[in-house]
Amino acid sequence: MTQIGNLGFPRIGARRELKRAVEAHWRGGDAATLQATARELRLRHWTLQREAGVDLPPSNDFSLYDQVLDAAFCVDAIPGRYRALADADPLAGYFALARGHQRDGIDLHALEMTKWFDTNYHYIVPELHADQAFALRDDKPVREYLEAQDAGIETRPVLIGPVTLLWLSKTTDGSDRFALLERLLPVYAALLRKLHDAGAGWVQIDEPALVLDLDDTMRAAYRRAYAALADIVRPKLLLATYFGALDDNLELAASLPVDGLHVDLVRGREQLDAVLHALPAGRTLSLGLVDGRNIWRTRLDDALVLARYAVEARGADAVQLAPSCSLLHVPVDLKQEKALDPELRGWLAFATQKLDELRLIADALTDADAAEPSLAEARAAIDARRQSARVHRADVAARLQAIRPVDAQRLSAFGTRRVAQDALRPLPAFPTTTIGSFPQTLEVREARAAHKSGTLSDADYDAFIAAETASCVREQEALGLDVLVHGEFERNDMVEYFGEQLDGFAFTKLGWVQSYGSRCVKPPLIWGDVARPAPMTVRWSTYAQSLTDRPMKGMLTGPVTILQWSFVRDDQPRAATCRQIALALRDEVIDLEAAGIGVIQIDEPALREGLPLRRADWAAYLDWAVESFRISASGVADTTQIHTHMCYSEFNDIIEAVAAMDADVISIETSRSRMELLDAFVRFRYPNGIGPGVYDIHSPRVPDVDEMTRLLERAADRIPPAQLWVNPDCGLKTRGWPETRAALQALVEAARRMRAHTPVTRAA
Repeated sequence: MTQIGNLGFPRIGARRELKRAVEAHWRGGDAATLQATARELRLRHWTLQREAGVDLPPSNDFSLYDQVLDAAFCVDAIPGRYRALADADPLAGYFALARGHQRDGIDLHALEMTKWFDTNYHYIVPELHADQAFALRDDKPVREYLEAQDAGIETRPVLIGPVTLLWLSKTTDGSDRFALLERLLPVYAALLRKLHDAGAGWVQIDEPALVLDLDDTMRAAYRRAYAALADIVRPKLLLATYFGALDDNLELAASLPVDGLHVDLVRGREQLDAVLHALPAGRTLSLGLVDGRNIWRTRLDDALVLARYAVEARGADAVQLAPSCSLLHVPVDLKQEKALDPELRGWLAFATQKLDELRLIADALTDADAAEPSLAEARAAIDARRQSARVHRADVAARLQAIRPVDAQRLSAFGTRRVAQDALRPLPAFPTTTIGSFPQTLEVREARAAHKSGTLSDADYDAFIAAETASCVREQEALGLDVLVHGEFERNDMVEYFGEQLDGFAFTKLGWVQSYGSRCVKPPLIWGDVARPAPMTVRWSTYAQSLTDRPMKGMLTGPVTILQWSFVRDDQPRAATCRQIALALRDEVIDLEAAGIGVIQIDEPALREGLPLRRADWAAYLDWAVESFRISASGVADTTQIHTHMCYSEFNDIIEAVAAMDADVISIETSRSRMELLDAFVRFRYPNGIGPGVYDIHSPRVPDVDEMTRLLERAADRIPPAQLWVNPDCGLKTRGWPETRAALQALVEAARRMRAHTPVTRAA
């Protein structure tokens, strides 16, 4: 009988229990309480998966913060500056790596954070050097395997593979990270032996880097790594690839001396026949048949065709059924969404339902007649969605068809625009601003919840938001910021807020997904054509502008980011959906300008995230992504200043596309990299304004004036000072007011020091 495996399960809990436990610990709660919650969640998830019919649920897919950080901690890849704390208090050291530490005379920056392949999940970047030594510091994979075993559940431990781990890391001295492989492999061998001795029959070893464009160094690293692990006493190894097809790496993957191979047949459906021919006899083949990254029901008839084809080719005992990748990227359980539109609900499958889908495919392989009623029900749901009159709108299609090249062009080149903007809106050298949001306090969250539940009237809620906005404007004036924001107190989330006001979107109540650490988001569901029925942000932006003589930024989330951070419909090209969103935002930008808002920020933190994993596919994506941004931004006069913001991104490979967006000012996250990310802008000679973040808002650590000044001096050494703006790394929503005030006071003072030491004329 064909087995069902799972590559990973959401760790946060159906009601974000992990988030609450972790944040309680950060506020001073004891470690034992946190670990007890973690154990309870692991047991709950293993039990749920076994009850759903999963034969081999994963273990060690759970993390208190991030699985890459776990792997680095496990192999003792801990930079020296953290080591004393990690030795004295391992949990404190672990969290210091993730979010910094500023207490008891210890002041540590957090490690860099960036996106996990092309997802919105952020991982902590391990920091290595040429003399790096590795050791088996932590046996977490063994402990969690034994924990499940004690509960009577046999699991398949998950490890990030050694080559992918090195690829995800950075070296601080410019050395070759893959030269460290021979030092790393004995640690993997020791860990695999321990898992074997504990009784593990299989280990899932994740190597998603195998779906990338590999150079000779990485190919050689794969051969060395798995040759070294071939002859030791160890469990069977399932080599897991996902997020794309193996393509030209298939021969390499099939040649590695492992016991099984997992392939993604959602993003790489076309590879199955080649995989069946390439994989040696006797190897287990795991088929990724249901989408681990989206929430639409699986077309089970199609998945069943692939499963039957593989079983006929290799035999039922040599085939496993699985999601395409870890279910980390989808919410836990659709059953919680009782208020969701019933028709739409019938089109969806969350993590728990995806396991049910796999069970149904397995049952159909064994007894097609018995499974037919359930298959017919699934078929009817797919057909209902395809035939629904609610999905497509003629007016949206007509507007999309009418887009012209001029709609994606500003009236004048940047140099002309800058002269017009400086004449209308004179600013000092090193102008200061923030990225948009200010602290969302408990009072703000409680007021929003009360309003949503109906216990706070519209009038009282509006009065509360007005008061918070006015207070925020006064705070910024007192701090001395040059370009202000309204604080976004009316907004629940930078994507959800807009989706709630756009046609074609739907929302869950408990559809939470982990973004990083304890940060969870509820991605909207884009189920139909997108249009804007009415202005979305004009009211609060214009109210805030009425309170001050200083420029007030209108704040929007860009079309690519709204697309990337939503669960997107899969019945039309993503480019078409993105252009629909861009047209809706274009209307908003024009309305903001007409209302007197002369500075408008259109955030695109997800532009780099959406880049396809294979370079051959980049140009097509960047063409429509950049065009979509420009459509949203190009309906305004030269005097209107368009800003954008980008989160943790490697800009070297896409700097031409970033420049092609033609924003008047771009702000980027650079503080964790100590301004290293600016190097791409230096080599390219980026011409427009740029605000490199001078402090990390993802950490509670507050840098002082000297530290921010040093970062600005480093930036001014790379970028002409006339182009530089001064801002935090990102929005301040998750921070508290005391640390926000302290950090922004230091930021403003650092800008003043730079003006004194580096006089700049901002004329073009």
